[in-house]
Amino acid sequence: MLTTLFRIIKYGFLGFWRNGWLSTATLSIIVLALLVFEGLMIFNVLTKTALEAIQDKIDISVYFKIDTPEDDILQIKKSLESLAEVKSIEYISRDQALEIFRQRHADDPTIAQSLKELKENPLLASLNIKAHNPKDYVTIADYLDKTHSKIWFEKVTYAQNAVVIERLGKIIDTAEKGGFVLIVFLALIAVLVTFNTIRLAIYSSREEIGIMRLVGASNSFIRGPYVVEGIIYGLLAGVLSVIIAAPIVYFVSPYIKIFISEMNLWSYFTSNLIGILGYQLLLGVALGVISSTIAIRKYLRI
Repeated sequence: MLTTLFRIIKYGFLGFWRNGWLSTATLSIIVLALLVFEGLMIFNVLTKTALEAIQDKIDISVYFKIDTPEDDILQIKKSLESLAEVKSIEYISRDQALEIFRQRHADDPTIAQSLKELKENPLLASLNIKAHNPKDYVTIADYLDKTHSKIWFEKVTYAQNAVVIERLGKIIDTAEKGGFVLIVFLALIAVLVTFNTIRLAIYSSREEIGIMRLVGASNSFIRGPYVVEGIIYGLLAGVLSVIIAAPIVYFVSPYIKIFISEMNLWSYFTSNLIGILGYQLLLGVALGVISSTIAIRKYLRI
């Protein structure tokens, strides 16, 4: 059995090497397919990071009337924290709001002078509410609108952010659905193209296959080398796709950081290199083996 397995692997390597340009073409196609998959994977990370950054800047702010007791504000905060849709709540007192305002306009002497002339703090206490998902803001806004504590509300900013929140939700849904459809579409194309190149390899070896049948070679022995070729294509394509992607990622990383300051693409790529390589190898081998198996069953008729 070990001798047979060794011969199958040997003939697989020989077939890969002997087919020359055909092997190069097949390998190039799988590399391109894997590069696209890798690009989609990185694009998905970029999209997720960008959306999370935008989402983190969106919230519902509830401003309270000046005479609202702090105990009532904290009670409202506690009731909101019981909602499953709420991710976090930040309470900013009037004194904290004034301090933040002063720090933000420290370089503006006119505003600094105006604050000194004021006899009392004109700013309002507030609760800044963040949700787990942009779609959850509707539920939170409805809760605020129906609560009996709304008599203390001076202003709720949901109406101002509603359009942005709605658009963000649509962007997330579109990115997720579009990415999935594109991945499935490209996978089908990669399998189809690789299938056709394997078919050509089988066709070019049809005389040898006929001789192997005449001398009594088993079906598995005939099929084996083509499966091995598919594995070779996948392994080489996986490694090459990562090697080709690395300098591209390094080059575009500074430009990506300009638009998405939270994202260091090169750092992400290097820290996840083993996982990315493993993913590419697994996907490449899967494409090669599936395509080879389909071609063998259809065209060897064994």
